Amino acid sequence: MPKQKTHKGTAKRVKVTGTGKLVHEQANNQHKFEHKSSTRKRKLDRDAVASPADAKRLKKLLGI
Repeated sequence: MPKQKTHKGTAKRVKVTGTGKLVHEQANNQHKFEHKSSTRKRKLDRDAVASPADAKRLKKLLGI
């Protein structure tokens, strides 16, 4: 049986923390900043932890 391959698209977007949580960049933080408030831009700058439902799916793609 062949080895499972890591989904490279997912691997580039998600990092695994030391405790096994999956961390990703938040959406809406690439362009069109002029209409977003400073508070919103500052909050979007932080990385977000994937929800438990998404984490299960992402771990399969990463081969964890």
